[in-house]
Amino acid sequence: MKVLVTTIPFGNMNSQPLDLLDENHIEYVINPLNRKLQPGELAELITDFDAIIAGTEEIGQEVFDRGKNLRFISRVGIGLDSVDLSAAKRNKVKVSYTPDAPAPAVAELAIGLMLSLARSITKSNTDFLNGKWERYFGCRLSQINIGIIGGGRIGRRVINHLIGFGSKNIFINDINDNLQGFGDHVTVCSKEHIYANSDIISLHVPLTNKTYNMITKDQLRLMKESAYIINTSRGGIINEDDLFNALEDGIIGGAAIDTYEQEPYFGKLSYCDNCINTAHMGSMTVDCRSSMEIEATQEVIRFFRGESLLSEVPPSEYSAQTLFGVSR
Repeated sequence: MKVLVTTIPFGNMNSQPLDLLDENHIEYVINPLNRKLQPGELAELITDFDAIIAGTEEIGQEVFDRGKNLRFISRVGIGLDSVDLSAAKRNKVKVSYTPDAPAPAVAELAIGLMLSLARSITKSNTDFLNGKWERYFGCRLSQINIGIIGGGRIGRRVINHLIGFGSKNIFINDINDNLQGFGDHVTVCSKEHIYANSDIISLHVPLTNKTYNMITKDQLRLMKESAYIINTSRGGIINEDDLFNALEDGIIGGAAIDTYEQEPYFGKLSYCDNCINTAHMGSMTVDCRSSMEIEATQEVIRFFRGESLLSEVPPSEYSAQTLFGVSR
């Protein structure tokens, strides 16, 4: 029983995942490159391993071709766009994930980015670093229109937080129709309505061919000049070049981006003074990250014991990926 741990960090803040592997006499190797692996690199490493505790690296046919012993992938996190589920199924590799564990942390980061944009917190800090004292007018979350695209685990938590702030004008759109139970202050509407009427837009959708480049220059031009857009979901949902141009040309007021099409990211958005950039740290709180790693490890142990998995990827995710495809 050999496990390749590709996600990093792993076991840094809480040693329990490593302890569980040791207690169950499971041999493991943690990502020797200490960064996100490219497909060819993962294919080179996978040859002797039975399972992967995976991060966001791409796991496609090349990996399954080289991984002759590979029978299980335990994804640390919720996104499945990086795993070719059809290829996994063809190669009789089971896949599980941790869909609930990261949601609280990602939702709170989204709220934090909203506050930072609305009150120019990051901008003021930059001023201080440059020896400048200037105060900026901003707005309160309760007084503006906020659009949420994606009504799943994270989007719903964001809405609940906003309601706690007293927000009364929340718009929501989702690829699914199950958007009930939000209360009087939440309006289900089209994405176009959200683009045109929101002061802040926050994205919480999976990456598929349907959502890849969902927001380009055409959608950005529909937004208010003062509008802010936030992406804590997946890179590739906003076209990064179009966003850069919109920020530089004053088409929108600002942005906050936590996920990028290629990571690590050091592209043009890094140099926009009206764009807050964070290093895909949505799930990086001690409690949520620990929960994700522990749950993923426990699934590996259950798999090796021949026990039922608790978080196996459901058939609906396979169907959705077949319908929309893997975007990268």
